[in-house]
Amino acid sequence: MAPEANNLPFTESEAGGWLLTLLSRPFAAIGRVVIGGIDNLGAAAIFLILALLKIVRPKQLFRIVQQIYYIGARSMMIIMLVGLFTGMVLGLQSYYALNKVGAQGALGTLVSLTLIRELGPVLAAIMIAARAGSAISAEIGIQRISEQIDALYTMRIDPLGYLISPRIAAAVISFPLLTALFDLIGIIGGYISGVVLLGANAGTYFYRVQTSLDMKDVSDGFIKAIVFAVIVATVCCYQGYFVHMRTDSHGAKAVGLATTSAVVLSCVLILVSDYVATSLLL
Repeated sequence: MAPEANNLPFTESEAGGWLLTLLSRPFAAIGRVVIGGIDNLGAAAIFLILALLKIVRPKQLFRIVQQIYYIGARSMMIIMLVGLFTGMVLGLQSYYALNKVGAQGALGTLVSLTLIRELGPVLAAIMIAARAGSAISAEIGIQRISEQIDALYTMRIDPLGYLISPRIAAAVISFPLLTALFDLIGIIGGYISGVVLLGANAGTYFYRVQTSLDMKDVSDGFIKAIVFAVIVATVCCYQGYFVHMRTDSHGAKAVGLATTSAVVLSCVLILVSDYVATSLLL
């Protein structure tokens, strides 16, 4: 006896298409995220290039100096505080680790190289992103949602040249200087922890600091600082400048979300670019 006809409300081809759609949804979501990330990356690169082309303009010097004070000078206290305790912790841990192999004399070498080549640029950039980067993103975002940027267009003032270019130039100048300050205070912190508190030899400590460093170590640290400066300034300015394009929220909430995204994304990109830069500079 022949089997009865299929009484399902859909055909086998429709069922196969529905199953294929169900299985492809996770991959479609991943694809949208990847395409969106590439789209934002390209837009941020164009944003950066246009801002860089407008740095060298008349009357930009005063605005750049203002931003150097805002980004650099006002970040000095937090940089010094974090640098001091980073150096103290590094000196403490390094002393006990070296003491196990009888190499306490290498304390200065370990502290100075670790700070100048790695911890100094990374931690200084993260601290500046948390303090100045968040403020930059929020300030530009508020100017966007309050239509102040649109008013600049009305007055025939280029917002990129007026708001973004001075901040990027100031970041490129401030980050290496703050990194150098972080390194110096960190080495002093290592001296306090290793020599003053634990009794290591002071002369050996500073001799190791002096002899173990060369210009390549210092220049590599400064190159990283400049890379981090471009990343932090671009990400924070970009998030604030295009806050009106966020589809998930509007107004003050959008500014808060853009500020959070700017800081988190800056920190992630700092760590990723640190690995890439370290691989290329070795």
